Amino acid sequence: MDNLPIFLGIRGKKVVVDGGETVAARRVERALSAGAHVEVFDPAPGQEVELLLDHPNVTHHARLPTRDDISGALVVWGASEDDDRDDRLYQWTREEGCLANIADRPELCDFITPSIVDRSPVLIAISTGGASPVVGRTLRARIEANVPPLFGRLAEFTGSFRDRIAAVIKDGRERRHFWERMIDGPAGDFFIAGDENRARKQIESDLAQAGQAKPMGEVYLVGAGPGDPDLLTFRALRLMQRADVVLYDRLIGDEILSLVRRDAERIYVGKAPSNHTMLQEDISALMVKLAKEGNRVLRLKGGDPFIFGRGGEEIEALAEAGIGFQVVPGITAAAGCGAYAGIPLTHRDHAQACVMVTAHGRGGVLGLDWNVLVRPGQTVAVYMGLSSLDALVEGFEDRGVDMSTPVAVIENGTRPDQTVVTGTLSDIDDKVDAARLKGPAMIIVGSVVTLRDKLNWGRDDEVHAMSLAPARALDL
Repeated sequence: MDNLPIFLGIRGKKVVVDGGETVAARRVERALSAGAHVEVFDPAPGQEVELLLDHPNVTHHARLPTRDDISGALVVWGASEDDDRDDRLYQWTREEGCLANIADRPELCDFITPSIVDRSPVLIAISTGGASPVVGRTLRARIEANVPPLFGRLAEFTGSFRDRIAAVIKDGRERRHFWERMIDGPAGDFFIAGDENRARKQIESDLAQAGQAKPMGEVYLVGAGPGDPDLLTFRALRLMQRADVVLYDRLIGDEILSLVRRDAERIYVGKAPSNHTMLQEDISALMVKLAKEGNRVLRLKGGDPFIFGRGGEEIEALAEAGIGFQVVPGITAAAGCGAYAGIPLTHRDHAQACVMVTAHGRGGVLGLDWNVLVRPGQTVAVYMGLSSLDALVEGFEDRGVDMSTPVAVIENGTRPDQTVVTGTLSDIDDKVDAARLKGPAMIIVGSVVTLRDKLNWGRDDEVHAMSLAPARALDL
């Protein structure tokens, strides 16, 4: 983080804006909206600034500023777009101890003026650190479309219950849960729909029942996909922000983990081949224990929890203990890795079916139904098979499969460091050894791999511009 995000109180404070055109007008408007007394300096202001000069909190000086003019100002905006004029103004702010922002001169800025989404008293500020204001404006437009206009009024409405909620619910965590249920639940929905009376009755009813018994927690079993945080579902993101405790595995990267609520406790329960930090039974028992203590527990798993993620075993334990749970599907590794490598799992001319198998069973034993795997006209996607690649190749060879059958091994699929090694059953083992892949990796076997040369969208310059991470290809 290059800048400290803060909201500065300038109500009733002196703010100076030096300039008379569009850039200056936007600064004057921003300062006035926050209640400042604004002094504008420009000998001949343009129409946009002139329209603001009649405001009771604006004083216009039809001249250039001097050092004495900025004395006592909390914030000084340089918006003249004249380098010499801006340089003088900035030097005066150093001598007078003012916060300065000189338009389009990042080196002369103590702060950045962000794009904002105003749902007062809710205010969302967006900054790119000056690197790309257009990105900030684009993000602002997306947020504007997704935050209801009444959201600010909802904050005021629910805020009127603050003292009563604090008096009724003493425990801090339970109080936060009540607030979340109030805003995200029926009361918030009623208010956003325009029925304030019904929203008030709902809150009164919820308060009457609050504190009568310590509520049981719940578990969110969330699939985080194969690695790219852009592949998370909206529901996954919402639940990631609600959790009190997060249990995560080794497939969860820092970018995804950073989207979890900051004050949530994080517990690593990752498992690697032959190196289990926690046994599966212990993970399930921990989830039950934490939920019984009243926590909202996020079990964050790579890929999809119900596809080789042992999610079924975990919710069996929860159901037996009477713990409530939700399951959020994620994009499974075969689909994500295949898509980012330009390899479709099915194709009318190549494969009419896809078989997903794992090279690890209970106890880590490789046990596969080869009669299913060697059928023609299908793709075989092998999870957790990197350490068993030689045994997989031998299995196909022993059953008479053509050793020129194409194979792809995709390491760190969908992530910026994605690596794809392609070959055939006859040489893929040697190529993977040469590439020194360490995993996690997905193995795809079938003629669909030949489509990669044509469909590998991840290496096109146009896709680079869309900020999609290309594969590092090792087509040896």
